[in-house]
Amino acid sequence: MKVIRLKQISDNYFQKAWELYEDAFPFEERRLLDDQSDVLQNENYHFDVFIDNNQFAGFILWWEFDTHRYIDHLATTVEQRNKGIGRLILNNFIDSDDKSIILEVELPTSNINERRISFYERVGFKLNQHHYEIPPVKEDQSPLQLLLMSYPNFISEKEVDLFVEKYHPVIFRKK
Repeated sequence: MKVIRLKQISDNYFQKAWELYEDAFPFEERRLLDDQSDVLQNENYHFDVFIDNNQFAGFILWWEFDTHRYIDHLATTVEQRNKGIGRLILNNFIDSDDKSIILEVELPTSNINERRISFYERVGFKLNQHHYEIPPVKEDQSPLQLLLMSYPNFISEKEVDLFVEKYHPVIFRKK
């Protein structure tokens, strides 16, 4: 499987990836296109698409920080789901660096949310139960309550607070 890092919204595969992004994630968890264009300019941000047999298969959007990596979004195309591609993408990501990894998941209030958490747990992620919320991604929204998952170990409440203090201003920056 080939990995391509996109740097601009005009890059090949961006349109297909953006359509998947809009289909796979709730409105309150997605950036607007202009915001995405801006964040692509940040060297710490990676918009990596996966191409399998010359077909777009999915993406992983992530941030490289000093002590860990943060997965912003991960999705595979409908055609690739339940074929192990998501697991392959995630395992390759884990194996590519020894830094710890953090990602957010929705609260386990629905079957799909519980399945998503189970998927990450099967790969080795730990579900942390500390209070965690993200600031509104768009104006006129409330903060969104989520949970953090971490790899390879659980993280403390203090580590969550440090993550929010140090990296939320970078991840959720406003114009």
